[in-house]
Order: sequence, then C-alpha cells, then structure tokens
Amino acid sequence: MKILHSADWHLDSPLVGRSEAHNQYLRQELLQIPEKIASMCRSEGCDLLLLAGDLFDGSYTQESFRAVSTALRELKIPVFIAPGNHDFCAPGSPYLAETWPENVHIFHHSVIETAPLPELDCKIYGAGFEAMDCQGLLKDFLAEGNAQWHIGLFHGDPMQASSPYCPITSQQVRDSGLSYLALGHIHKAGSFRAGDTLCAWPGCPMGRGYDEPGIKGALLVTLEDSVIAQFLPLNTPRFYDEAVDVGADVAETIDSLLPPVETTDAYRITLTGYSAPVNLTALSAQYPHIPYLELRDRTLPEVDLWSAVGEDSLEGVYFKLLQDGLDTDSEKLQRQLKLAAKISRQILDGQEVVLP
Repeated sequence: MKILHSADWHLDSPLVGRSEAHNQYLRQELLQIPEKIASMCRSEGCDLLLLAGDLFDGSYTQESFRAVSTALRELKIPVFIAPGNHDFCAPGSPYLAETWPENVHIFHHSVIETAPLPELDCKIYGAGFEAMDCQGLLKDFLAEGNAQWHIGLFHGDPMQASSPYCPITSQQVRDSGLSYLALGHIHKAGSFRAGDTLCAWPGCPMGRGYDEPGIKGALLVTLEDSVIAQFLPLNTPRFYDEAVDVGADVAETIDSLLPPVETTDAYRITLTGYSAPVNLTALSAQYPHIPYLELRDRTLPEVDLWSAVGEDSLEGVYFKLLQDGLDTDSEKLQRQLKLAAKISRQILDGQEVVLP
C-alpha cells in the first residue's frame, strides 16, 4: 500500500514583507499546491492521501476552496483531513460551510474517530482541532482490531510536551499500536521511530518566507513488510537565506551562492566580515535573472586585527598570543592563527560568524 502524506498548505496566507508582485506570484503558486499534490498521488500510484491540517490559513476564499475540492474530487482515492490550528473545524470553516467530494473524509471533532478501510486492510484513526488549541489527543490511545495496518492522522506537535497544539510524546507514539502516525504543524520535515511506530511530518509544501527555507515537498509512505517514508520534493518556489563572509572579492562571493540561470526562487544573502563600503544596488543589478534577490550588508569597516595588542586587558593578551604564534615557518598555522584572530574580532564586534 502507498500513501501520500501532506500538510500545512496555508492557502490564503496574508503574505507580507515583500513586493506586491512577489506576493501575488506566491499567492498563485500556493493555489497550485492541491493539483500538484494530486498529480504526485497519481504518478506514484497512491492508495490514500492523508492531509494533516492547516490546508487553509484562517479565513478562506472560494478560489482556494475550489482548487482543493477540484483536485481531491478528480483524484478518486480516499482522502482524509485532520483540521489544524489555522483551519480548525468551527462554524464558518470550509469543513462545515462547504460541500466536499464523496471521497473526502474530514475528522470534525477533537475526539479520535475510526474509519475502517477493509479493501486496504487498514484503519484510519484521526481527530481535528475545534479551536485554535487542542489537548494531546494521543494520550491513553491504543489502536485495536485485526487490520494489518493502523494509521493515525493528527495535526500535532511532537517537539514540545507543553505545546497547546496537540502535544505528542515519543512514549505515546510507542504505546499507540499504530503502524504509521501522520502529523502536520511542523513546517520542516522530520520523523522518528518509537517502538513499532513510525511518526513523521512532511513540513509545508512551499515556503512563504525566509523562515521556511530550502526544498519543500511531501512524504510517500510505503507499507509492505515494514513502513518507510520517503521525502519527495515538490516543484514550488523556494527561499534561500545565506550569511557569508564578504571575502576578498564580494562579487565572486555572491556568485558562488547564486544559480547561473534564471530562477523565481528567492535568495537573501547577508554579507558579514570586514570590507570597504559595499554598493548593493550595483551588485543587485548584476543578477537580472534573479528577480527576487535581497542583498544585505552587515559588514564593518576594515580594522587592524592586532589593534588590541599591547592593551592591559584579557583581549590584549589573547591577541598578543595569536600574533606571537605567527612567528613560525608553517604557512598552514599562520593561516589558522589569522583566521582565529578574524573570527575572534567578529565575535567581539557583535557580528554573525560564518565559518569557512
């Protein structure tokens, strides 16, 4: 049996902090996620689709609901949804206000329900948020019955036992009797095994800012002799956030971090270290093929690394020891000592340090 596991689409997010053109582009790309997930289901030959909450982000539009409803209806396999803290099941939510396709099952309550699927020899156990927070639903839970596979679906937090968002502990996972526990809520993909249970979360399928960087996607879960979850990248816009020492040649430093071909991915590069004034406008103009590029100058004016030598202070003694060590025939040791002096100076000046 194959399952596709996705979560945290956050359709209709109130995107802020960028140009309106960039925000509009991201809004349109978010609306493509339902069809991209459905297409991935078809191409991988999946038997089930599990959606672990926060498909919407607070209030929703008819455009986003139609995108979700149409993609799921045309999929023609069972789909299970566990509403989360951003799209909790309450009056006015799409889960109560709209008519959903017949192949979609929504867990409307914060009490675990069971949905048997005898044709797949499995049971789905799930629950949804009815408010912005939710108690730990897995406490004292035990999957029972003679089905081969027991699958749990929740929007929950496996990282903090005190979380207000359905906290889930490794001991609860171990004691659950589940074959696979599908979670949402955490936007960076992750997993762990506890006893015989694999617990995993796919992260969001598309970053909406520099706090959600890198490659995003979904999880393909294969249940045969064992349960295996494979991360599948999704073709959605990406955010990359890099801090780098400016180096001897600032253009060369930036070149090393950017693709040579046209891209609509967003890059934010923060220059650190010591440098003469950096002309960010001129530098940005060199990359017209990257329209969503943000350069930030966090460099400091060039300084004498050894200016503290001779001071009657711990700092002075420290840099004097490093400077004295330069009296060696080893070029490698000289480079290491100069690097140590530079990093130490950056730390003392309150700079972010990027190790080579």
